[in-house]
Amino acid sequence: MKILLTGCAGFIGSHTAERLLASGHEVIGVDNFSKFYDRKIKERNMEGFVNHANFSFHELDIRDKDAIYSALNQSVDLVLHLAAKAGVRPSIINPIDYIDVNIKGTQHLLQWMVDNKCKKLFFASSSSVYGNNKLGTALSENKLDVEPISPYAFTKRSAELVNHTYHHLYDIDIINARFFTVYGPRQRPDLAIHKFVDLIYNKQSIEMYGDGNTARDYTYIDDTVSGIISGVDYLFENDKVYETLNLGNQNPVQLKALIKVIYDAMNCAPEIIQKGMQDGDVNITYANIEKANALLGYKPEVSINEGVKRFVEWYKKMQSLNV
Repeated sequence: MKILLTGCAGFIGSHTAERLLASGHEVIGVDNFSKFYDRKIKERNMEGFVNHANFSFHELDIRDKDAIYSALNQSVDLVLHLAAKAGVRPSIINPIDYIDVNIKGTQHLLQWMVDNKCKKLFFASSSSVYGNNKLGTALSENKLDVEPISPYAFTKRSAELVNHTYHHLYDIDIINARFFTVYGPRQRPDLAIHKFVDLIYNKQSIEMYGDGNTARDYTYIDDTVSGIISGVDYLFENDKVYETLNLGNQNPVQLKALIKVIYDAMNCAPEIIQKGMQDGDVNITYANIEKANALLGYKPEVSINEGVKRFVEWYKKMQSLNV
């Protein structure tokens, strides 16, 4: 199949592109090389597939509707929409950019799909749409009282609602996949595991926000990508689809436990500076993945210990290559 993949140069997008190409799909990649982090990182992410015979690339910004229509003047079988402006705390500082990219940009793609008669969309949403999990129990997709507490979170929830409108009006088959704290090789440098490993490697203390009891449902990149590929397959095989699914690990890990796992993996003694909680941070993310398992056969396999070990090995390899 011919798949339009937005955000193809990012952490999750580059892994997804590799898996799609290995499965024989044709991939049309889109990325704007946002200044959120170094362009060279994203270019390195693409090295393994940028010259693949079934891959083509367009550098464009999904906020620019004219650029989308000008560059993408061909039909595709499915849009896999991973591009987004990410980050909870930066969204509090500059919410307008998040609205422009995550809501308006998504609407531009949906309208392009209507005009180009593409009927399949896989959309990357986020566990942040749930807000604070006061009970600490696994969150299921049928929870209606979602209470996002950051601009990033409300833009992701808003995009889900835009998707539903286009599904209703134009019969577009859609899966909204709520990702839960994805980590692994190529992870963005601002995210916790990457940031902690970098600080420890450079013999610096790490900052722990709160008392260490907050928890995240850390999901290894290979498991997330397996869920994405299964979702793409499901969309190709079925019609009249509108589903919202959690792609998590169903095993939340407390921050203090994560820090211990990282220090153990790096064979270093802990050096921790404790600070107060930050605005927009939720207490716990915890995915109920029964629906994804039933619909897609989704079953994460990589434990936090194994996943952190793999990340540290990748990080050290990158350091040895001076990249």
